[in-house]
Amino acid sequence: MNNLQRYLNHSNIDVVFKQTKDDFVVTEVPLYDFTNEGEHLIIKFRKKELTTWDAVSIFASHLGCSPREIGYAGLKDKNAMTIQSISVNKKFEDKLGSFEHEKIKILDTTYHKNKIKIGHLKGNKFFIRLKRVTPVNAKIIQQVLAQLAIFGMPNYFGYQRFGIEGDNYKKGEEIVNGQRREKDRKLRQMYVNAYQSYLFNNWLSKRIEVSKLVEGFEPKEIYEKLHLPLDLVKQMKDQKHPFKIMLGDLLSHYPFGKIFYAEDLKTESTKFFDKDRVPTGLLCGKRVKLAQDYALQYEEEFTKTMKEDGARRFAWVFPSDIESNYKEDKNWMELSFYLPKGSYATEFIAELIH
Repeated sequence: MNNLQRYLNHSNIDVVFKQTKDDFVVTEVPLYDFTNEGEHLIIKFRKKELTTWDAVSIFASHLGCSPREIGYAGLKDKNAMTIQSISVNKKFEDKLGSFEHEKIKILDTTYHKNKIKIGHLKGNKFFIRLKRVTPVNAKIIQQVLAQLAIFGMPNYFGYQRFGIEGDNYKKGEEIVNGQRREKDRKLRQMYVNAYQSYLFNNWLSKRIEVSKLVEGFEPKEIYEKLHLPLDLVKQMKDQKHPFKIMLGDLLSHYPFGKIFYAEDLKTESTKFFDKDRVPTGLLCGKRVKLAQDYALQYEEEFTKTMKEDGARRFAWVFPSDIESNYKEDKNWMELSFYLPKGSYATEFIAELIH
């Protein structure tokens, strides 16, 4: 997945970024405030060098419950310091008092009426430290950060989605094509999801390539190569945002809301630039809306029939609360920012440093 298109045109920035507990910190932002009353005990904790599943298993073992009785909103990286919350029935609260683990620290407890479930989060705050950053590159990074604050970033799935070897999507493709059987239901789902993500990423990369061609050439020079009408390419050229919306694109209100088709490109592209709505891409499957018109031409190339339910995913997101702090004596650039759920900090860094 290293050949994905980047929409910003700066050269590679030579810095060091490693996902470690010291240089990569993730803090979960819950979907709702906890009420401090109810039958579910909410445990806010910090972990290092553990997956969320590892942490859940450790808590379950100590409390004497099944891991299934513990609720969590999302899976956090192993190679990071992460802060998140889990829920468990408050009948286990007394046992929590004796909990100790070298890689887990309990930060706070409260109560809530609901069990935390997958997806019950707004997003995540990130702290990332880049190393070996020269003063010249520090200035370039700050300029690129300013562009990301204005234009946002492609909502690519990160490398984590594709497994340690990066090839889980190939197994998913074999399953979809009937060339592979996988008895383990969770593994099967993971492989198929990786294939859906692979198709999405490649569609998004293609659309960024088209957008860059529209941006870089006069409409008369490029419309035939793109197999698009001259008038449509002129409308795309006039759009302020570097990602160009087409007739028939499925848009979504941002950061949440209903999806709808793009018809008035001038109005919709302006509202996209204003961060009020974003285009969406297809996660292939059943029971999902497809693009129309010219947008469908590009979507069809990356569409496969499969038994799983499909979905629409934001093609673009807008990082917020972006801050940077350059420590010249150490050649460190420290970054902090917020991303909505389902978006990858590693993709923010990929767009930043190419």
